[in-house]
Amino acid sequence: MEGKLAAIADAAKGAIAACGSLEALEEIRVRYLGRKGELTELLKSVSSLPPEKRAAFGAAANRAKQEVSALLESRKAGLSAESDARRRKADALDVTLPGRRAWVGRRHPLSQLMDEVIEIFHGLGFSVAEGPDCETEWNNFEALNTPRDHPSWNLQDTFYLEKPPNLLMRTHTSPVQIRVMESQKPPVRIIAPGRCYRRDAIDASHMPVFYQCEGLYVDRDASLADLKATLTYFARQLLGEDVKIRFRPHFFPFTEPSVEYDFSCVFCQGKGCRVCKQSGWLEISGAGMVDPNVFNKVGYDPEVYSGYAWGMGLERVAMLRYGIDDIRLFYQGDLRFLEQF
Repeated sequence: MEGKLAAIADAAKGAIAACGSLEALEEIRVRYLGRKGELTELLKSVSSLPPEKRAAFGAAANRAKQEVSALLESRKAGLSAESDARRRKADALDVTLPGRRAWVGRRHPLSQLMDEVIEIFHGLGFSVAEGPDCETEWNNFEALNTPRDHPSWNLQDTFYLEKPPNLLMRTHTSPVQIRVMESQKPPVRIIAPGRCYRRDAIDASHMPVFYQCEGLYVDRDASLADLKATLTYFARQLLGEDVKIRFRPHFFPFTEPSVEYDFSCVFCQGKGCRVCKQSGWLEISGAGMVDPNVFNKVGYDPEVYSGYAWGMGLERVAMLRYGIDDIRLFYQGDLRFLEQF
């Protein structure tokens, strides 16, 4: 029995010394010290020895068990330390690697353009005026000399609200001009940038939600020449010193005379190209002298004051400036497109 005890103890010690993982070490513990382990079974057999040998063999077996237990704990501590060291090394931050630059977004191209437009007109003394997206019929149509039988009142063109009634999503930012004129006396010099809403089908050149920037100047002796000078200055600041502007007769209910205005094509310098359809001109929007009927509705004396107004779609200007042929690109959120600006 003594020889078997020594053999088992030596085998356990050798296995513990050669063990390379905590999992394998647990298997060794179970093999030798578990409920049915070899040393455990050997201790159980003490009762089968002659009485005179039991004490000596029991003491030797307990010493062997204690030695193996101590070796197991020591080896477990060593393997745990090695495992922790490997994990720390794997998880450690390599300070020699270059840092990862944080991703920084950009302002949307329409926001960039709007800021640029505001800055240009601010240099001419125009201030920014704002109004609600939800408007009354009076501000959106009637005060702007647009009679109820005008097509723009049609449900097919305008988003009306059911509750409260007689309210709608503004179809242009011109209601801001009405609000300003009703709240202050001349002179007035404002621009009104903001969102507009129309029941347009979504295609390459139309969206139901879009941005406009309109302007209004009211004072004594304002003229069409002043309007042309203002828009010419704006065009040159935005598109370059060589750009030209032309007016074409048109009709708008709230201006008289009314014009549409074009900028000379910045892509071909007026020679004709695909963008301007060989005309040399890029259509921008409408303008004109404020109709006296509008002044009457807001309490201005048209015999004393005159004024001019204009408007432009910011998407339209952006498309012309950057050579973009589809308005939907501004609203799809595609980073491949937006990162170019």
